[in-house]
Amino acid sequence: MNQPAKSINASAPQPARAAARAGTAVRKPFCGLIDPILVNEPVPFTLSGSVSIEAAQAAWVWVVRDICPNLISAEAVTNGTFRGADLEPLMPEVLSRMKAALQKVDGDIESMRRLKAQFGRDNAREEIGIVMAALRARALLPKAQAFGKAINTMSDDGALSSALQAMPLQDPQLAALLFHATVGLVANPSRLVSTVVKISGNATETAIARNGFSPLIEAILGQAQNQLRHLQLSGPFADIDLVCRSLDRFHRLVRSLSGYIEFARGSRTTQILGTITKMVSDRVEPRLKEVVTDLNQAMRRPREGADRIDNDRLLGAINGVYLLSAVRDSRDSLALNAVFDQAWSQTGQALELHVQRNLELLRQDPSDPNTAARLDAAIKMAEIRFNAEYADTLKRARAAAERRG
Repeated sequence: MNQPAKSINASAPQPARAAARAGTAVRKPFCGLIDPILVNEPVPFTLSGSVSIEAAQAAWVWVVRDICPNLISAEAVTNGTFRGADLEPLMPEVLSRMKAALQKVDGDIESMRRLKAQFGRDNAREEIGIVMAALRARALLPKAQAFGKAINTMSDDGALSSALQAMPLQDPQLAALLFHATVGLVANPSRLVSTVVKISGNATETAIARNGFSPLIEAILGQAQNQLRHLQLSGPFADIDLVCRSLDRFHRLVRSLSGYIEFARGSRTTQILGTITKMVSDRVEPRLKEVVTDLNQAMRRPREGADRIDNDRLLGAINGVYLLSAVRDSRDSLALNAVFDQAWSQTGQALELHVQRNLELLRQDPSDPNTAARLDAAIKMAEIRFNAEYADTLKRARAAAERRG
């Protein structure tokens, strides 16, 4: 128990992330006990109600390797036989050792420097503090998640108001953790915010903070920036369904704040919203610019050689139109108006052109499978870009073209 601080000073600075990748403590951080408050990198802003998986993993490696080597078996952690049930009875001692180690670090500049080097993170000290708070609140986190699920079926606004006011608002750190776990499972976060505005009697951020609900705002921000990881848009096989769901989720979270709360110009919340909105938009913008090009390339016949369908390009075109539709539904929470307007207009024009061209080709040769495949894809994209009624009209036109042929 008197070794942890010494081991911090004595050990060579080896990033905990590298150790984890090498096979030390590669399982879930703290055996999954704090999973409800973990978020995915990138995490541009450290918020008191959540911590990145990478930071939690670094803290777990630190605990197993440096703080509790005689308490927790590193081998058992690595091979997955050390579980939450094994860690639970050890938690009082683990937390005590973590606290003692941090007290030593806090009192020595060189120890702090070594800790940051060991973690490979400039804000390691702050992140460890959040991890410790989450470990202390571990029994409450599943209850907060259950509350989030219950909100989705809760029709009584009065009951929701009472439940929100029953949160530990006098303890901002604990409230931030519980709100983060709650918001992660709430389908309509605007309902939470509108209820809080009613409780506060005012829509300003100052009034909401005065009533103890700043942790809710932080929780929503934390969940919003957690969508960044899912916006991977490279290649034709990107998980576009996941991207679209993340855009919708981001929009719901951001609109729950910007649509109900009056933020002061230049406030930290305003800065965070502006930054993550730009980050999300910057990830989506290049792909939006490719939609029309992908569509044209997928729908045209090769200029030379035998006609064949390029399935990758066709998939890329359909995915691009799905993305375009998702951006349309989320555009109020993004900074993409000019790029979207151009892509939306040009995609509509291109689709109409390719539909008519392929209908004419189908009239000339109804048995051509490639023309039929391109027309099917164009009708599918038209349904996404326009509407189902227009797609039905095109299907009837296709049937007529086949008959006339």
